[in-house]
Amino acid sequence: MTSIVKPTIVHRGLSRNRLGLTIRDYEGGMSTLCAGCGHDSVTAAIVQAFFELSIPPHRVAKLSGIGCSSKTPAYFLGKSHGFNAVHGRMPSIAAGAAAANRELYLLGLSGDGDSLSIGFGQFAHAVRRNLNMLYIIENNGVYGLTKGQFSASADIGTKAKRGEQNLQPPIDPVQMAMALGGTFVGRSFSGDKEQLVPLIKAGIMHRGFALLDVLSPCVTFNDHDGSTKSYAYAREHFHPVVNTDYVPPATEIRVAYNQGEVMPVELHDGSHLLLRKISDDYQIHNRGMAIEYLRSHQRRGEFVTGLLYVDETQPDLHGINSTVGTPLNELQFGRLCPGVQGIGRINDAYR
Repeated sequence: MTSIVKPTIVHRGLSRNRLGLTIRDYEGGMSTLCAGCGHDSVTAAIVQAFFELSIPPHRVAKLSGIGCSSKTPAYFLGKSHGFNAVHGRMPSIAAGAAAANRELYLLGLSGDGDSLSIGFGQFAHAVRRNLNMLYIIENNGVYGLTKGQFSASADIGTKAKRGEQNLQPPIDPVQMAMALGGTFVGRSFSGDKEQLVPLIKAGIMHRGFALLDVLSPCVTFNDHDGSTKSYAYAREHFHPVVNTDYVPPATEIRVAYNQGEVMPVELHDGSHLLLRKISDDYQIHNRGMAIEYLRSHQRRGEFVTGLLYVDETQPDLHGINSTVGTPLNELQFGRLCPGVQGIGRINDAYR
């Protein structure tokens, strides 16, 4: 992935994180996407999230397939590892990276075409295996690189720029991930950085597969009247279900307040957040109730956003397979190679 190189000058007044790095250390090349593309807002949120978490860029592997969304890894974390895979095959590369080095932070960037059409099977198995990664779908409802055809996530009744109407039901990645046993499922809007950054931070730190479906309007082919993935429609039908922030693990902070009240809380870094207890009709750990909640609001034409479901009790891919704690790429050859007798014992186990 190539892009325009940004100047390397860093202003002395920029704040630094716990590693002594500025936010410029988490940027990449200049974007070549259309001006106003929602994907660039997602890029800015990713940069902000990794900077605030103080994650060393070289500990991150960013992975993508094909499409406008899959170009975006060139625009952030320029000092991290990267792999631009074949169309729809990014999850396989992510699984290989996770197997080789379990200490990497895996960040997959995909689109509604890359994940819900040609890559649908790969996406499903990544969820099922609880692969330890953050998987972001930049969802705009169209195939932007091939001039704006409807994608698999286009809603019934939405109109294309040239006037044709979509009559096929959409695939909802959020409901699909829940049905497949996903352990972290969220949705946000590229134009809501206040909500998006904490969700990205929480997804990065989640142990297991974290899906974040981000409505990201295409300003060239899907930002007009009649589109259900436009900026105007998304803002009008935006339904945040939970108001939360991400708090890194530290000494426990305890608060007590009543249902429906708002409580200001001081964090360890001196900053403050406002906590609001969610309503009684939504339970973030109840998979069936979460799916039904999504469907009820989908029938009203609303996008439910926020952290929609989480299960922190399930083992990830390494836990399921009882893999060795040391990353495979750090093991000595003597431990990696079982020898002739070791191979014989392994083969006998399958007879």
